[in-house]
Amino acid sequence: MFKWAQQTLANVAGTQEPEYGPSAILSVAEEAKQTPYTETTRADLKWTAMESTCVETQVFYITSDNGPAIFVQVIYNNVAGIRTTCQFNTKIFFVNDAKKETLWSSTPLKDHEFSEDMTSFYAADCAVELSEDGESYSIKSHNDDRAVVNLVVKRTAPGFQAGSTGKSLFGTDLHHPWGSMRHVFWPRCVASGTITTKEDGPIDFAGGRALFIHALQGMKPHHLAARWNFANFQGPEHSAVLMQFITPPSYGSTVVTVGGIARDGEIVCAGTDATATHVATKEDTENDWPEPTQIKYTWSGTAKDGSKIEAVVEGGLEERLDRIDVMAEVPGFVKKIAGSVAGTKPFIYQYCPRETKLALKLRKGDAPEVLEPGLLFAEATFIS
Repeated sequence: MFKWAQQTLANVAGTQEPEYGPSAILSVAEEAKQTPYTETTRADLKWTAMESTCVETQVFYITSDNGPAIFVQVIYNNVAGIRTTCQFNTKIFFVNDAKKETLWSSTPLKDHEFSEDMTSFYAADCAVELSEDGESYSIKSHNDDRAVVNLVVKRTAPGFQAGSTGKSLFGTDLHHPWGSMRHVFWPRCVASGTITTKEDGPIDFAGGRALFIHALQGMKPHHLAARWNFANFQGPEHSAVLMQFITPPSYGSTVVTVGGIARDGEIVCAGTDATATHVATKEDTENDWPEPTQIKYTWSGTAKDGSKIEAVVEGGLEERLDRIDVMAEVPGFVKKIAGSVAGTKPFIYQYCPRETKLALKLRKGDAPEVLEPGLLFAEATFIS
């Protein structure tokens, strides 16, 4: 009876769930045992737009050797089926100019809607459109004159999702789950277009290396994950992406990792055989989280010709780009419904080491190891 009451309160108020244990999550890694990954089609890129509690996002990361590192993002957020809010975020890290402050724009969107086939998102002065051929996205936003976005991101390698559906499921009856987590990736893309700022005018991103992720958290985010790790490596020949979440104790502190490596025209390997390790940390005295200072990301898999793939990116993260207090950015209504949860203090740490470029070490079968320097954008998120 107590567990039922605790679950009911968690559903309504966002408080901590009872401990169901690892049997209440079906990791996408189980699918990946039979099908490590599937290449995505247009149908895999549809918005779900759930009418119950969820957070669904499309985010585009762009890096270049000599210019800023950026991401632009549209967020669809439903709170308990009571109210839906949408947000457009733009962040520009002037990593090539230490004197310039990061530009952050987060704008509420009005009058949101989707295309008939649910592959494109629209709102007042904002559009994120999938092209007819399914090969590129156009991202436009005029909601904030500090950052006017007019970008195109075109994939140069196939997209993928882990397993056959990309989904991890949550619930005590996994045939009728009460929640889910899903990620779809375009790991290797090229960017074009501009972001126009008041200070710099149009910043040209032509030729920038890009990553696209469509993610769905199909219940309260802090019930799904207590911690996250994210890595986006972009090199001249290869791209590597890794997304890891660790569930709260309510789901057995289960670790789920998805990732892949791509080069132009092909997926080298992808699936759930990947790891993220904080090799060294330091305590953040402002909130007690163990901020990583050195990391190690690994990928393992099988190439289409049957060759074994092993890859690693490791090294120091240098000084962080930013530390985000997530609750400070959450809309007031969402915070009131889902916030104020004991033990929940979400912070995101962001990095892009530049002074000593990290490298992707990749070995295929018996071939000599490839060592490819590139740019790493990394995040470590602590929630509860």
